[in-house]
Amino acid sequence: MSEYQYYEFVALDQALTAKQQGELRAVSSRGRITSSGFVNDYQWGDLKADPAKWMERYFDAHLYLANWGTRRIMLRLPRASLAPETATRFCAGESATSWATRTHVVIDLRSEDEDGDEDWWDEEGRLAAIVPVRTELAGGDRRLLYLAWLLCVQNRELDDDEPEPPVPAGLATLSGPLRALADFLRLDPDLLNAAAAASQPLTEKEPSAAALRLWVKALPMADKDEMLVRVLRGDAGLLRSELLRRFHGATEESSAVEGRTAGGLLAAAEERCAARQQQEREREAAERKRREEAAAEAREQRLDKMARNPVRTWNEVDELIATKRPKDYDLAVILLLDLQALAVREGEIFAFAEQMMRLRERHARKPSLIDRFDRARLD
Repeated sequence: MSEYQYYEFVALDQALTAKQQGELRAVSSRGRITSSGFVNDYQWGDLKADPAKWMERYFDAHLYLANWGTRRIMLRLPRASLAPETATRFCAGESATSWATRTHVVIDLRSEDEDGDEDWWDEEGRLAAIVPVRTELAGGDRRLLYLAWLLCVQNRELDDDEPEPPVPAGLATLSGPLRALADFLRLDPDLLNAAAAASQPLTEKEPSAAALRLWVKALPMADKDEMLVRVLRGDAGLLRSELLRRFHGATEESSAVEGRTAGGLLAAAEERCAARQQQEREREAAERKRREEAAAEAREQRLDKMARNPVRTWNEVDELIATKRPKDYDLAVILLLDLQALAVREGEIFAFAEQMMRLRERHARKPSLIDRFDRARLD
């Protein structure tokens, strides 16, 4: 299998300058470079740069996909939107890491599958579907960080007795972007459902204009000045989310659950998986029984109709065999099996055997037909 790698970077808070685009072009001569991003794919070779360094310097989101099974998502947020220590608390393994620069925090999420990636050709649009999680996180929604921690649990990168961090509300009803992220990172649905059992429902909070007006009026003048400066400098991409987080309070939707650990969640996920598989087996057995009963009923109806004139069916068998076509041989065998079943039902199996013996004698020089008789056990 040939190699395939896909790189996509997006600048959200500030557009790339002409100088920055030139720096990117110096690294990649065939990459698709605009003021808002970089896209390239490789069927041989590789990107001659460190994606982590590009995130620190140029971009706010990055998606990487390789057909040998590697998937990677990186998101960069201003320190004002995400405290470094908060990210570190949740990104606690090899699958989920974070680091801070002087101005930003970068989250790095990875998924590996040794069996390879069958969906590598469907990379276009994936990052666009995931990127809104960055705004959700900046607004105080900690579900993305919790999913990062859960990814480390899934890959067994944490001790079994590692205590669970505060559980955010709404794990059972992920937003579209969060669902896209969970799917991209191959997050185990059973593990997610086990974690969501302790998650409170997400309550939408749309503040009234009057409440917002009073809150803004009470803000320190220095804060208001700083916000205006950020807007004028083009740094307002996440400002609304930051302000709403401050309005609502950053942690009020999270709650600690006593006693739950990484190992306990894995055990709960295994129990859910076993129960789900048992339910699937029971459904399959019930469906198989239903199909068998329907087939038996249909066959009885065919036999009832055949019983009124079995000679006609024997004649149909002769006509089909006379064509010497393989597909007609197959149809003849089907009719013969019904005739055999009818003979068993009516207690005339010896009469059927005699006719079958004469049929075999007449067509003894047709090995393909005789082989079909033998395989169908038409004796």
